[in-house]
Amino acid sequence: MLEIAVLTILPGAVAFAAAMDLLTMRIPNRIPAIMVLAFFPLALLAGLGAGEIVRHLAAGLILLAIGVALFIPGWFGGGDAKLMAAIGLWIGLDELLLYVFYVAFTGGIIASVFSSARSVPLPRLLFGEAWAHRLHRQDAGIPYGIALAAGALMVYPHTVWFTSLVR
Repeated sequence: MLEIAVLTILPGAVAFAAAMDLLTMRIPNRIPAIMVLAFFPLALLAGLGAGEIVRHLAAGLILLAIGVALFIPGWFGGGDAKLMAAIGLWIGLDELLLYVFYVAFTGGIIASVFSSARSVPLPRLLFGEAWAHRLHRQDAGIPYGIALAAGALMVYPHTVWFTSLVR
């Protein structure tokens, strides 16, 4: 059971969050809430000690602080900040810098793609899609939940969760 939970909860949650952000520019609160609520029992089942759990909490709080700092000037959405904090809880301090690197790298690529796509007319195939029109507007933001999810999926195999599966 632990294996199934480890292989589905974080990957499924971040994939769903990325899809919701792309289609609606919103990340529902239930996604990070489920991630946080699932973390604690799974951490105990995986054999994480109190010190390791505290390190995971610290990572989540650090990313929450960064997310809030990016939210205040409007560079980040509130859902992005909450999702990033929940991801931090799952990845822990050991992989935190790698996660931030992956998010920055993929976020830069995504921003470049959106900037380029917005400089050309919307393809006819997407004329009837409200989400495509919303994303194609020059004043629209970037669905950064995609970068947050991509970073999480790239760093996740390096986390304590996978070493707990190998034991």
